Amino acid sequence: MKVCEIFTSIQGESTFAGQLSTFIRFSGCNLRCSYCDTKYAYAGGTELTEQEIMNEVSIVGVNLISITGGEPLLQEGVFHLVEKFLNEGHKVLIETNGSLSIKDVDPRAVIIMDVKTPASNMSEDLDMSNLDFLKPSDEVKFVIVDRKDYEWARDFVREYRLREGSKVLFSPAFGLMEPSELANWMIQDRLDTIFNLQTHKYIFGPDKKGV
Repeated sequence: MKVCEIFTSIQGESTFAGQLSTFIRFSGCNLRCSYCDTKYAYAGGTELTEQEIMNEVSIVGVNLISITGGEPLLQEGVFHLVEKFLNEGHKVLIETNGSLSIKDVDPRAVIIMDVKTPASNMSEDLDMSNLDFLKPSDEVKFVIVDRKDYEWARDFVREYRLREGSKVLFSPAFGLMEPSELANWMIQDRLDTIFNLQTHKYIFGPDKKGV
């Protein structure tokens, strides 16, 4: 598997924000979102075996593992890797862009799936069948850039009744939208979703890697 970086930091997104986590960031992505903040993971990386990855993580000794990218589900070995970590008692989060099927992901893992909004220029790439495989423990995230994005995401949540299943998060795109503006829209609409900041960027700055 091609790994961009492995590091331990504070989880900055999702309902797990604030928890200590070891991140495995895989290289390669099949999307090119307009606001992407990890373009350095598009290519390159180091080829590591499953055992090499597990050895590096075990040295750290952190229970929560965040598997991200790029797009981690592009790696053929990631499904078995997730299963191995779960069998060892780890809590595993998988951050995916929603364009690839999550059907074969071990159900014990927590899927954190992006639904790309129009401003990303990738909103047509969602594998809609993924909505059928989401579990109550999973999370669906919308990154919001502007009012059009917000209304699109709000209507998507209502049309597909996402709040009847998984947790739903609305996140203002860092540096592109004022968090207070998104928060006010959610308050005005009495929107039953979770407001989610990229807290690691506020803690460490927007451009620092390995955090």
